[in-house]
Amino acid sequence: MSKINLGGVTFGGGLNAPSLGKANTTGGISVPRVGSISANAGIDASKGLRGITGGVELKKDNGNVFTSGGSKKSVEDKSHQAISSYFIGPRAENLAFFKDNMNVILEHFEKGRLDYFPNDGEFISDQIQASETFQERTASVAKAVQSLSHLMSTTSIPFFSPRYQAHMATDMSMPALLGYFMTMLYNPNNVAFEASPITTIVEMQVGEQLCDMLGYNVLEPNIPTAKSSQPVGWGHVTWSVSSATMRKRRPRADVMDYSARNIKYYPLAIRQALDGPLGLVKDTFTVKTAQNVEKLFSDLTTWELLNLKSETILDIPDRLNRDYSISSKYIEQILDDYGIQSRGKEALDRHFGIEKPAQYMLSNTRHYSWPKGGAITGIGSENIVGIPVDYGARINLDELEKRLEENLKKEQAVYAVTAIIGSTEEGAVDPLGKILTLRRRFQARGLSFLVHADAAWGGYFTSMLPRDYTPGSGFMGNLPVGLGEAEGFVPDSSLRTDTQEDLWWLRQADSITLDPHKSGYIPYPAGGLAYRDGRMRYLVTWTTPYLSQGSTSSIGIYGLEGSKPGASAVSTFMANKCIGLNPEGYGALLGEVTYSCSRLSAQWAAMTDDKMDFVVVPFNMLPSELAPDATPESIEAEKQWIRDNILSSSNLNIVTNNNTSPGGDTALSLLRKLGSDLNINAFAVNFRNSDGLLNTDTREANYLMRRVVENFSVDSPGDDPTKIPLYLTSTEFSPKLYGDCARKFKERLGLRDDKEDLFVLRNVVMSPFPTEKDFITELTNIFKKVVEEEVMVSRERNESTEASHEFLVQGEDPIYFVHKPSFHAANRRRQTIFEVELPKGTKEDYQTLQSQYPEEIVTFYTTRDVDLTQAINEPGELIGYLDSDKTRPMLPAVKVKVKRKWLDRPLTGPSLAADYPSGRMPFYLYGDFDASDPSQVHVDHALLRYPNIQLTAPNINLTFPTPPQKRDASRNGTPLLLFLDDIREETMQPFPESNATLASLPNFFFQEGKDFAVSVWEDPAAGSQDGQEVLEAWEKLGLDGGDESLLVGRGTMTLGPGAFVDAECLNVDPYKRVDPVGAWVKELDKIGSL
Repeated sequence: MSKINLGGVTFGGGLNAPSLGKANTTGGISVPRVGSISANAGIDASKGLRGITGGVELKKDNGNVFTSGGSKKSVEDKSHQAISSYFIGPRAENLAFFKDNMNVILEHFEKGRLDYFPNDGEFISDQIQASETFQERTASVAKAVQSLSHLMSTTSIPFFSPRYQAHMATDMSMPALLGYFMTMLYNPNNVAFEASPITTIVEMQVGEQLCDMLGYNVLEPNIPTAKSSQPVGWGHVTWSVSSATMRKRRPRADVMDYSARNIKYYPLAIRQALDGPLGLVKDTFTVKTAQNVEKLFSDLTTWELLNLKSETILDIPDRLNRDYSISSKYIEQILDDYGIQSRGKEALDRHFGIEKPAQYMLSNTRHYSWPKGGAITGIGSENIVGIPVDYGARINLDELEKRLEENLKKEQAVYAVTAIIGSTEEGAVDPLGKILTLRRRFQARGLSFLVHADAAWGGYFTSMLPRDYTPGSGFMGNLPVGLGEAEGFVPDSSLRTDTQEDLWWLRQADSITLDPHKSGYIPYPAGGLAYRDGRMRYLVTWTTPYLSQGSTSSIGIYGLEGSKPGASAVSTFMANKCIGLNPEGYGALLGEVTYSCSRLSAQWAAMTDDKMDFVVVPFNMLPSELAPDATPESIEAEKQWIRDNILSSSNLNIVTNNNTSPGGDTALSLLRKLGSDLNINAFAVNFRNSDGLLNTDTREANYLMRRVVENFSVDSPGDDPTKIPLYLTSTEFSPKLYGDCARKFKERLGLRDDKEDLFVLRNVVMSPFPTEKDFITELTNIFKKVVEEEVMVSRERNESTEASHEFLVQGEDPIYFVHKPSFHAANRRRQTIFEVELPKGTKEDYQTLQSQYPEEIVTFYTTRDVDLTQAINEPGELIGYLDSDKTRPMLPAVKVKVKRKWLDRPLTGPSLAADYPSGRMPFYLYGDFDASDPSQVHVDHALLRYPNIQLTAPNINLTFPTPPQKRDASRNGTPLLLFLDDIREETMQPFPESNATLASLPNFFFQEGKDFAVSVWEDPAAGSQDGQEVLEAWEKLGLDGGDESLLVGRGTMTLGPGAFVDAECLNVDPYKRVDPVGAWVKELDKIGSL
């Protein structure tokens, strides 16, 4: 790529690394100036390994592309028979039944129209249908259907296949699809009863179904049952997109923030009303405080008002009606004047002197929508308090208790604590039962709050609990109901005991969110929200939480969404009814899936040993790792037992195997302990260098895993979804959010503890079909084959060898070489500046060129591969030639002596920081710096984080209003540190990685003639190779009254000609695949045209 010169600044042409194409198995890949990249494994660098079918031979069997297909004797498994009837099937095995039902739907659809006032007659006559225009338009639609359905079938992600193990998506159940399709034809809007009479009733039925499954009471109090003393639950169906102001949000998170806020402030509104229209009850109306002390409501302190129990608050309107005959309608009118919905939170805070805002607490691994919900509802995102997690990504109870204790001491109210029941990244279940115990303890001391359960993923797993299950009952069943012969069957697996108990405790949570469109196998969008006490729903509206509200009122007013499709409610209803929210229905389905997930967990746990070129480490620790006396030997012994007794065994052998592991588990009981709480496997990969030692750089492990997941996902329109043999996805563990959990995971991977995010692979198991060992083994062999190929790339890019190099040439006398670095090639992963001695004739010619063309960029290219470390440290010599746009090349090859090294700082992971410089932009200042005459000095931007930009300027003009301090550092071969004091680097990073884009920016800051306020310092971290240490030391210099003992001076820097800017050479990845651009848009443009 040619260089671009604008305004005296040269924007570098970047690294000449053309598309790598496909490397053969012997020749290696030629990448100029990066050394030699071996490709012994046959990497298709144009798209990697998209077309592979794995490291095993895959044979066709009755049209399947894997040998197993369905388990040969799964026909004997009665539970699996039922589950198989719910889906169209990975090979469309049940499509005929689906078509039959679709025809029934269309027949009734037709009949409904014909039966509605049949005497109206036809509106579209045979003559119209026979017209040329009608025929043309009909043919156009038919053509569009044909084209688009073909495009959808060939380009859509194959969620239906057991090969898909990525996101929370899979084949939807036939009852759900049929329910959605049949309702979609009528397009009911469940925002109002008049627009959706039947589907509103259906949604109410769904609410009852979900409440009953979750353990809430759904019977009215006058019906004597074991639950009759419990409040009546209420639920409804939500969806994920609402009005324009709420777009891309989860309305359920908003509703819960909103409900928690409103119930917390409801007593304050009533207290104000007691000094006004409710004054007649002021001297007699009493309630119990959180500590069960009966007091006059008017005598409650603000702290006591903010901590009334939810049932006490929800009883207030009912008690006012019962004891004082005050109607709910009158209370609604009062709330119009006093309620938080009308007055706003700030007004009530001022009136009651609330200075410490109430807070909402949940684990740091929360969904991103929670802080947004806090912002939208006025709670404030900073008051959505994240609690650290333990090694299993569950909320840390000790940290939660500590934070609640602080709030109690400060008298800072808490809206709610949320327990995540199945985190979307790790499948972790927070200890809900213990959180509820914590609440009871704090209520006894005067601090009360709601407990909400975010069971978006985990809600449907409650169907796995036996009807008579209670915590401590010790249920450990695994075989499905009605199981026939065992040979070839697909077992169910129960959940861990702790997980079962926390699912059971959902019945005591004040509210629960769950997603039928996740573990309910229902089409998007179908979320769900349930309240333990149905009166809480009125807190989203301006109505009173009064039990006698009409049961057939419009359900849409109890959410923040506005319009919502009735089809989602009917889809959920159909699936719940046909499959069953019980152990024989959804419980059996999710039980089989849980077993499949455990088998994959075993693969990730024991796939690798110390003889392989890489390691796979599951996020969830093995039982042997959790043991207090764990040793590397005991852990490896358990892994070997898994290889011998699980990985190589059939389902039947696993269930019947009575051998015990070193920890005392049978194969089946050990399987239950592997992996996450709920059907998500998070795991990570690291590679061994050629010397057999594990890589310790988090960034390089991340690089490997990104390349791996690119093979197993669609990340470009040019990807063909039908050619990807296995689908996985990824996430990131941020040290800021995951804390010790991320640190421990890095430690188990052999990585250095740093502040870098950790890239993590994950698979979500939702299909009940990949159950027998041959198919799971095939999938994991595909994975291993890809990782082996990608490890080759990781090794090559991290092994420094002799290579060719490029240098910018600066200064007239002395002359400096400034290395052109690359973050992606080990040979060039360094920021290096050194002084050289040119041969006399070459030096004179160079100086002449500089005097005539000061803006000209001169580059030195080595013509022989060289070990740069050796050359600059001996010192040694370089052989190469000078080049510029004016002369190409300027001179034949010459020997250049290295006189003195000024800077040689690696750009490897440990040498980079976790953040960009915040308040200023740092440069290295080098050259013949004299305090009285700072001429012949140059600057090079300090590279502390990837990606970055090389900004180099020779012969800058430095002026100081007062004489700078006398410093000899720059005369001794050590650069000074120069800050652009008014340029905040973090606000500009990352820069565009295209030099052409940078050159097109009209006001790019680094240009000839630009003036900058600067400060010059001695470097407090000179010689340090720890990037975080360097950044922290620099950030302290002179800021907020910091130490200025190292200050040289403050002044102005003016850029002269010859400045160089490059973002391509520095950041380009020569190993990156070049994806062809797909033709999907062109195909879509054709659809619908005549």
